Formats: sequence, structure tokens, C-alpha cells
Amino acid sequence: MVPPPTRRARTANCSSGTRIRLAMASSSSARSSKTGASSLKPAAIPLMDCGKALARSGELLIEYTRTLELYGGALSGVGANIRNAGDCLAQAAASCRFKTGTELVIDEVREAATCLLDSVEKLQLAAEEADADHDPTLAQLCTQFRVPMHTGATALEAAGANLLLHQSLATVGTALMDTAVQFDVVSEILHELATMNMNSTNESNDEKNDTTTGDPDGLLSAQRMAYAADRLQLAGTELCGDPEEAKKPAGRAFLKGGGF
Repeated sequence: MVPPPTRRARTANCSSGTRIRLAMASSSSARSSKTGASSLKPAAIPLMDCGKALARSGELLIEYTRTLELYGGALSGVGANIRNAGDCLAQAAASCRFKTGTELVIDEVREAATCLLDSVEKLQLAAEEADADHDPTLAQLCTQFRVPMHTGATALEAAGANLLLHQSLATVGTALMDTAVQFDVVSEILHELATMNMNSTNESNDEKNDTTTGDPDGLLSAQRMAYAADRLQLAGTELCGDPEEAKKPAGRAFLKGGGF
């Protein structure tokens, strides 16, 4: 008759199974932490700069609508949505510094994308208002404005969704860089918007070709948008990592003062 296993033997068997399950859970946790807030910390500073510049660009666009005598209209609403999106990205950047801030980063990034999507609807209304005011130039610019704004909002939403799904940091960074490309296109349209009235006046060709000629608020709004694009591009690069940096041999870098 075979004696039943002793308590020590049963405990050993359970401990072995428990250790295996704990090891699997630990491996899964390690994989899911690849996009944790602690890993997002390198992108915090450029993302903060992007958010501040984007918010300022929206505020200046609102001020420019006073010059156009469109304050309170749909184009002012576009500026307000851009400002709100910038505030969300700045808050997301602040949350990147904390290990427990992953959910806040996701919420703020996706909220910023929602604000930009709302501005697409406002731009459609702004184009209709311009048509009603018999301003075909403004209507055309608002229509052109919609395309990069919608594409950028979609890419920014993808960045938040990738964080939510625990995708790799490179995937998140690529989405941010795609958004930055669209912000750069938006800055060019804002520049055209700031100089559209100058092109219709009787000025010399040199003044028409001068890129600094235009409404100050409109030009600064375009400049701030371009800076936001540049900083968001850097934030995406920080998340993707520098492949050339990884290829460099360590050599004697561990010595004080570097290698020979």
C-alpha cells in the first residue's frame, strides 16, 4: 500500500506550481510596463513645451479673429479647441513624470485628440460662414485647414489608444511624430491665413514676398504652431529611441572623463 504524500511533499508541489505562475505573471507585468509612465518620462519636457506652444497658438488665433471681425464665430471656436488641446497635452506631460500617471496620460492625450476633432467641425462651419460673407479666400483656407487637423487628431488618438493597449513605445512615438507632421502643415495654413489680407492690398512685390508681413497675432499663432510641431517631433523621437546611439560601443566610457 502506497502511503499518501506527506504535508511537506504536497507543499513542495504547490510551491513549485505557484512559483511557475508567479514567474509568468511577473513576465506579463514586465511586458505591460513597457509603456508605463516611468518609461514616458524622457518625452515629458518636449511634450510640455508642445502643449504650451499649442495652447498659445490657439489663444493667438482667437485674438486674430478680432482683426478679421469674426470674434465669437466658428473660427474663434477653432482657436479655443486648439488651446484646450494644448492644455491637455501639457497636463499629460506633467503626468509622464510619475509612475502612477499612466491612466492620466492616456486620458489627457485622447482628450486633446477629441478637442482637435471638434475643431474640424468648427472649421466646416467657419467655411460656411465665410461663404455667406462672400469671402472665398477665407472659405478655401478653412477647407484646407480641416484636412491636416483631422489627420493630426486621428494620429494623436492612435497614440493614446496605443498607450491604452500597452503597445511598444516606438509605436506611440511614431503616432506622435505623425501628429507633429500635421501640426507643421497647420502652421503653414495659419501663416497663409495671417497674410491673406496683405495679398489683396496694393503693395510692392517685395512686401508681398516678405514672410514677416501680416497680422502680428496671426503670424505668431503660426510660429507657435510650428514650434509645437517641432517639440512634439522630439517627444516622439525620445520614445522611439535613437538607433545610432544604441550602436555606439561603450568602450572606456565608464571611466571618469570618458574614453581615450
